Amino acid sequence: MQKLKLHWQILIAMVLGIGVGVIFQNIFNGNPEGTIYTLITSLGVIFVRLLKMVIVPLIFTSIVTGVSGIGGGKSLGRIGTKTILYYLTTSLFAIIIGLTLTNMIQPGTGVNLGLQESFDHSKLQTPGSPADILIRMIPLNPFNAAASGDMLGIIFFAIFLGVGLTRIDSKHSEVLRNFFNSAFEVMMNITQLVIKLAPLGVLGLITKAVATSGFGLFAAVGKYMLTIAGGLSIHFLIVLPLLFYLFTGISPRKHYSAMASALATAFSTSSSNATLPVTMRCVEKNAGVSNKVTSFVLPMGATINMDGTALYECAGVLFISQVLGFDLTFSNQLTIVITALLASIGAAGIPSAGLVMIFIVTQAVGFQDADVAVIIGTMLAVDRPLDMMRTMVNIFSDSVGASIIAHSEGESLYKV
Repeated sequence: MQKLKLHWQILIAMVLGIGVGVIFQNIFNGNPEGTIYTLITSLGVIFVRLLKMVIVPLIFTSIVTGVSGIGGGKSLGRIGTKTILYYLTTSLFAIIIGLTLTNMIQPGTGVNLGLQESFDHSKLQTPGSPADILIRMIPLNPFNAAASGDMLGIIFFAIFLGVGLTRIDSKHSEVLRNFFNSAFEVMMNITQLVIKLAPLGVLGLITKAVATSGFGLFAAVGKYMLTIAGGLSIHFLIVLPLLFYLFTGISPRKHYSAMASALATAFSTSSSNATLPVTMRCVEKNAGVSNKVTSFVLPMGATINMDGTALYECAGVLFISQVLGFDLTFSNQLTIVITALLASIGAAGIPSAGLVMIFIVTQAVGFQDADVAVIIGTMLAVDRPLDMMRTMVNIFSDSVGASIIAHSEGESLYKV
């Protein structure tokens, strides 16, 4: 099994989980029990707990290193402002697409999993207004926010800390930057180790889902996959090329062709960080963007610009709420938008990082029951192709941003 790529391991674990789940369902008529069943399903519980364990330190160190890496002075000036504005805008577009499609298609509606009765709706956080959400973002005590898993507060403080590091003397900031960079590298390594355990987690979670609920969830997951894929396609084939054409006046076909090798690398590796060297080469050599722009915009994009991940998080949380039979209010969905936008900034550029991020958004609206973990585990089983598409969208958005910013700085793209 270890010689196989992770997505094949997950697929095999999913098939095994379905088979084992069917056996337990037939034996116990939908109410499975026993030591063997408990041991198998405990694998899913352990995997989910490990994922939740890495959330706070991973997000905190990722955002601090990303924001502080922008630099001060000129770097936070004209080009920095354009870069941040572009990344926030495209991520917001992606989020709106994800929410719109999921509200229209309703992939989780009508799925009877036997979870609706057990889910405690009172745990949902329902802020009264957008102002309440903004107020709740500011933690009274950052350490308490970290201990209690208040992700909005953690993200807000991490951004502020990152900005603060850019505004102090380098002899003081370098010490902390090196510390957070090292901590971030450690957390990425730990996260990758946890994700390698995904096949065992999927085995436990799928076994529980099938043993207790049958195959109802898989029909919904099929519609969910189509919803996510449709949203990513709209962003990749319509929104981003339209922005490219509007701001540069150049045919998007040229840019698709120029970025072909980077897109192929992103699709195969599912890692923005691993694809970064290829992306930089394509943007510089093929599109004609200067190194001054690429060396600033693209590494920053690999850290904070995750359009595909932001879309996936929003649509995924809305899908979970539909499966649970709960209609999220406008305030809840606004919370999702803000959290997904901020969480996408902290998404590590590694495979399946979006899986870790989705727990942040679910917790922001109060989805913390064990039933939610079962649904997310089933989503993970079909996540690999979606992760490949998400990474490709993320990389293409980075390259479009670099080209638009370079054009706005007077650079000549494609020798035009």
